[in-house]
Amino acid sequence: MSTRRVAVTGIGVISAAGTGREAFWEGLCGTPPQGVRSVNDFDPNDWFENKKEARRTDRFAQFAIGATAMALEEAGDVGGDPIRKGVLIGTGIGGLLTLEDQIITRYEKGERRVSPFLVPMMMPNAGSAAVSMRYGWQGPCETTVTACAAGTHSIGNAARLIRSGRCDAMLAGGSEAAITPTAVAGFSNMTALSSSGESRPFDVRRDGFMMAEGAAVLVLEAWERAEARGATIMGEVLGSASTADAHHITAPAPGGLGAITCMELALEDAGISAADVAHINAHGTSTPLNDAAEAAAVAKVFGTPGPPITSVKGVLGHALGAAGALEAAAIIISFDKKQLPPTAGYGEPDPEMEPVNLVVGGPQSWEPGPTISNSFGFGGHNGSLVLAPS
Repeated sequence: MSTRRVAVTGIGVISAAGTGREAFWEGLCGTPPQGVRSVNDFDPNDWFENKKEARRTDRFAQFAIGATAMALEEAGDVGGDPIRKGVLIGTGIGGLLTLEDQIITRYEKGERRVSPFLVPMMMPNAGSAAVSMRYGWQGPCETTVTACAAGTHSIGNAARLIRSGRCDAMLAGGSEAAITPTAVAGFSNMTALSSSGESRPFDVRRDGFMMAEGAAVLVLEAWERAEARGATIMGEVLGSASTADAHHITAPAPGGLGAITCMELALEDAGISAADVAHINAHGTSTPLNDAAEAAAVAKVFGTPGPPITSVKGVLGHALGAAGALEAAAIIISFDKKQLPPTAGYGEPDPEMEPVNLVVGGPQSWEPGPTISNSFGFGGHNGSLVLAPS
């Protein structure tokens, strides 16, 4: 099997912290918004040729189209054989806005008023499919649906297709738009959401996450090919891993056992050791069980205090299947800025939890190096991605 290097040559971001590279970074380093983390500056008509096409596309797929357009603008003319270019855009839920809206329509107005576009709009693969059709990329077009690990898994799997020689370029990431009344009620009733309205990763006062929406897409290319066409290489995907807790539908395995294995396998896949890691992007959802399990896992793999750690969910909230992709984009930008974003919302350590070396208070200068990014999803899905500066 070929083991080609994988370059990142473009990123596109739509988030509650900001849309586009610079606005996103400024948001990550700024004051967290209040309440649910909705994207308030997104107009789908900016990304579609006509309003009819936009109306027939669920919001999560609209996000995927917009983020991809930004990523390809940065990457430039990727070119190449369409059959060797693919799309992997993950999601946790898919077109929930459309589904909920059409259920209400059927209930209030009858079956004949249900949109004929319901199924193609609500299906989780709509984002990947829309991007593939928009740009004519005819290679593998797939959708990873592994809850909150979907974005991370998508990028790792896309990089593997390039490393193996099957593809020369991939559009990879995640997209989510699931802030609906029913979804909020469901998460709230399972006590996963913060009752305080704040996301406080690793803080003793943490009481749940803040729901968010958004998307991030990365352009991945075979390193030699990117160099040959004169592309700006922003970073490299060194490796990734995926494991299952096989423990509980929502709670992490005690002591973070699944996360430990996942991080160790990702480092092995990347060909580096724990001592080589310069930064950890934590899943850090601000839920009591997740943060404690992740802190225990990080301590086991990296020791104490370990490398500096950030959870950008203090600002972004939790964008479910898009979270890992948004965080991968934040890492790539941090390489360029030579700064690490802070963990917003943190103020008081938890004496019952393994200590973590959190970046707090403001951006922290650093010499960019290999970074591991964690994502853990309902169902016991674990994903770890290792990125490095170019």
